[in-house]
Amino acid sequence: MIQVDVEEERKEILKRYRRLLRHAKPVLKPGDAKFIKQAFNVSLEAHKDMRRKSGEPYIYHPLEVALICVEEIGLGTTSIVAALLHDVVEDTDWELEDIEREFGPKVMTIIDGLTKISGVFEYGSSQQAENFRKMLLTLSDDVRVILIKIADRLNNMRTLGSMPRHKQLKISSETMYLYAPLAHRLGLYAIKSELEDLYLKYTDTDTYKDIVDKINESKSYRNKFIKSFIQPIEEELTRQGFKFSIKGRPKSVYSIYNKMKKQGIPFEEVYDLFAIRIILESELESEKADCWQVYSIVTDFYKPNPDRLRDWISTPRSNGYESLHTTVMSNTGQWVEVQIRTDRMDEIAERGYAAHWKYKDSSGKSNSGLDDWITQVRSMLESNDGNAIEFMDDFRGNLFHEEVFVFTPKGDLKVLPFGASALDFAFEIHTEIGARCIGAKVNQKLVPINQKLKNGDQVEILTSSKQRPNEDWLNSVVTSRAKAKIKDALREEKKSAILDGREIVQRKLKQMKMDFNSETIEKLRAYFELKTANEFYYRVGKGTIDPTSIKSFKDFKENQKLKHKAIQEKVKDESSFTKEIKSLKGPDHDQLLIGEDMDVVDYILAKCCNPIPGDDVFGFVTVNEGIKIHRTSCPNALELLSNHGNRVIKARWTSQKEIAFLAGLHIVGTDRVGLINDVTKVISNELKVNMRSITVDSDAGIFEGTIKLYVHSTEHLDKLMNNLSQVEGIIKVSRFD
Repeated sequence: MIQVDVEEERKEILKRYRRLLRHAKPVLKPGDAKFIKQAFNVSLEAHKDMRRKSGEPYIYHPLEVALICVEEIGLGTTSIVAALLHDVVEDTDWELEDIEREFGPKVMTIIDGLTKISGVFEYGSSQQAENFRKMLLTLSDDVRVILIKIADRLNNMRTLGSMPRHKQLKISSETMYLYAPLAHRLGLYAIKSELEDLYLKYTDTDTYKDIVDKINESKSYRNKFIKSFIQPIEEELTRQGFKFSIKGRPKSVYSIYNKMKKQGIPFEEVYDLFAIRIILESELESEKADCWQVYSIVTDFYKPNPDRLRDWISTPRSNGYESLHTTVMSNTGQWVEVQIRTDRMDEIAERGYAAHWKYKDSSGKSNSGLDDWITQVRSMLESNDGNAIEFMDDFRGNLFHEEVFVFTPKGDLKVLPFGASALDFAFEIHTEIGARCIGAKVNQKLVPINQKLKNGDQVEILTSSKQRPNEDWLNSVVTSRAKAKIKDALREEKKSAILDGREIVQRKLKQMKMDFNSETIEKLRAYFELKTANEFYYRVGKGTIDPTSIKSFKDFKENQKLKHKAIQEKVKDESSFTKEIKSLKGPDHDQLLIGEDMDVVDYILAKCCNPIPGDDVFGFVTVNEGIKIHRTSCPNALELLSNHGNRVIKARWTSQKEIAFLAGLHIVGTDRVGLINDVTKVISNELKVNMRSITVDSDAGIFEGTIKLYVHSTEHLDKLMNNLSQVEGIIKVSRFD
């Protein structure tokens, strides 16, 4: 039992509360402090007997969330009150009606949006996706729901260290799946970067520590470098009478990791490891001219990379971000990213949505990009009556990062997500134009509707009254607006096919003496590898799935029953797995031991990522194939952990020296006579490893090859990779899934 010093805790709670009030002071109107105090007292009383996993009083959490809302997002009193009360309805006896009576309808609406859905969910559906959908639906009423939820998630991620491993994986993956892209979309760059860094910290701790150590090692060199880099710029800016500040900062850990992974390079080869930010004090009407003048000064001293100039001042990003970016070559031969912006732009970049309102009011300058996006999301939310996972896919497609700027025939600018087609553009102009689109002219040239658009394209849409949207159109668009409108048009036609399909399936199951219920349908959906039950019905109704093939599902199911142990029938999710394993192996067992528990529970290693002993893994309870073991870095992990976290179970390796696992290596080098011979010698003779296949390609003196071989563990694989990289001519050896 942890000994608690009640008096010390009381002092700490008051200290945190006062800190919150101190930060909130600039935004408080008369009477607000009393309103906040009332919310604090209600929250303190409601959570008085609750503690967090770390052992701290639960009230620390709502206090920290409220502080993030004020200090890091820039929200006001209503949000502070809602943040203090955000868990009261979910965790205590308080009802939404009580909140409305005491704190008014605005606070009640926000808290309703933040409260998870309780109750029983249909077998195979995703409670997480349903909760995401409920929260996102409130975007229509109040954006503050999402902003407070992001603050809540940031505090959860900052305190994730005290959670068990499988919960860390689930929460981190949800964060990366939805909350980091949402923070990016709402312009909260500082929060987005921290969420990504924390995701990496908990899902790939070794890589995270390695990058942090390397950033710290180079700190003194970096500071010296930045000092000498900015000195001539500072002198010239001062001489020309600018008021400014210059910050030098390393790239975030996650963005460095991303670059290393995408380009397959070590830390030392990431070329723009740090960025310099020049922030000017400037009047609104001269902002643009001032930023370009500073650009001119920077490029007088350092040569810019012409491919790396980004002008987000003339055309701000659709989340309102404004800045001028260039990458220049320093005198020591290193690339440095330079960002030039004003105080106003900097606050919008750091604080996103909340800062927009402040500047919109004072300057009259509209933040139409964000308003347009929220309007778009609203229309998508209103028209979406599909299942929650499908909804999440559509919504995430709307959280695009890159954009293209294109023009109408009259020269109006339209901002679309990267990868948008002529058909996306047509729906952007008007729903009817989209639905009747037969082609387009891009820069006066005739192109098909799926033509991808590039920056600066001028687009004219061609229509025909006979044209109708079809299923294939969904593969030609990326915007949620276009997808939603096409789905609307298809839905009517689809409804009758779904009803036909449902009837056929019902008849077929009756003939085969099988129950027609949500569990059977979910298993059929998984067997035919479709995303939703309606999709399955639709394909049966349309005849693309032959009703007789449902018979093969029954045979498959019979075989599965013979193959799987009795426990498999009882295990549906994490809680039922834990209960079963404890009853079979004793109260101390709550995880799957890979290599030991085969006699108790069936599991297979997932083919999408081929885990081997030593890999960081988790178990996933599938609908049809028992438990599958995935690597935490598996390409499918993010979606599985985010939408089906309740089916994730703890799993770890036991020693399996005698078993061999398949792994893949990718080798790059300079070609020479005898190279293949030396590579196979290392694999077969030195380490006695069995190879399954080797493919080699040589072009203009560069050698590239892939090898599939059997190893015992990651340690074994690392040793092999190390030995191979010593072979003369080999430049790089990397593992692939």
